[in-house]
Amino acid sequence: MAALSPEVLPVSSVAPWLAVVGIGEDGRAGLSPAASAALDGAGLVIGGRRHLELAGPLSAETLAWPSPLSDAYPAILARRGQPTCVLATGDPFHYGVGAELARLVPAGEIVAYPQPSAFSLAAARLGWPLAEVACLTLHGRALERVIPHLQPGARLLVLSWDGSTPKKLAALMSERGFARSRLTVLEAMGGPRERRRTGLAATFSQDEIDPLNTIAVEVVAEPDAQVIPLSPGLDDAWFESDGQLTKAEIRAVTLSALRPRAGQLLWDVGAGSGSIGIEWCLRHPANRAVAIEAREERAGRIRRNARALGVPDLQVVVGRAPDSLAGLPAPDTAFIGGGVSDPALVAAVLAALPHGGRLVANAVTLESEALLLRCHAEHGGTLRRLSIARAEPVGHLTGWRTAMPVTQWALAKP
Repeated sequence: MAALSPEVLPVSSVAPWLAVVGIGEDGRAGLSPAASAALDGAGLVIGGRRHLELAGPLSAETLAWPSPLSDAYPAILARRGQPTCVLATGDPFHYGVGAELARLVPAGEIVAYPQPSAFSLAAARLGWPLAEVACLTLHGRALERVIPHLQPGARLLVLSWDGSTPKKLAALMSERGFARSRLTVLEAMGGPRERRRTGLAATFSQDEIDPLNTIAVEVVAEPDAQVIPLSPGLDDAWFESDGQLTKAEIRAVTLSALRPRAGQLLWDVGAGSGSIGIEWCLRHPANRAVAIEAREERAGRIRRNARALGVPDLQVVVGRAPDSLAGLPAPDTAFIGGGVSDPALVAAVLAALPHGGRLVANAVTLESEALLLRCHAEHGGTLRRLSIARAEPVGHLTGWRTAMPVTQWALAKP
């Protein structure tokens, strides 16, 4: 059974007692005098087994990180006021444990001694301006997170999960039309085992890569590469669908009506193929979405679409709304798809939204349109009718084929 989350310590006048020390592959030799003093003065030193070996010899009691790391938090918090040291790789506050500890321990009780992060070391090795590079981590995260960052000409620095990550990344890039991209694997930077190897994604075959590695990527796109655009309205063909798909033009207008802001949570109710929630998450890396879908086969399709389009953390809930909404984290914004027909669903979604939260609902049937007209009369907001026609073959000629019109209701909750 997983350990219960520890209580956050209250802010007080307790003097700094928790030292968070970044350590590199050169071990103690790379520590500043102040960091060394904090390490030597601690009664308990916590870190990965590699960290503890790099910092040795140690006279203090030691604790190797358990799995999950959070299982060690109660032991750390129990030592409040007593000199304690946590070891981390490089900069503890750059994808490191420092940020997690700072959520539990008041900042005034922490003293940090960072070293250069893997990103800083890699940029220095390659001569890349760090401010112009996308810095990502795949450590403990899905490989597909890199997909939105595969933009022609981009430079990426990617923290690996282990020695297999470079090959997996090269294969993913080759499959998506980035086979001529150059990958440089920088292993165990800053220590005696440091090594650098380079190859193209299409032919990358390096083996026995050190688990502690960072991948530098110079993105080169083939003409047919699947590049995620910066604007909403992805090609319909990019989504696996059984026909329940908000079409690209309507989707772009709907995303505009939802008005995404960084870090917000969206409920995509009646998600179908998941296109609205997926494109919501693509607008900003901090955006989150919950796709609520009644049918299991569609839920599986949403998960596959989310991974293929670079937002594998999209949450999928299987169940019929409004019952399936119970217990979900409160949304900032909500979307109800074209099959909306239940006034109780609209009421439940509105009740879950905060003041100022946005609700957008699309209707494609007369019955669902009638419900939106009643909602507009009762709550206000805006109504608009969207109609799209696409040119398609008519025999050996070409004509316009009009899609079903969509009635859209949008409301900022008073």
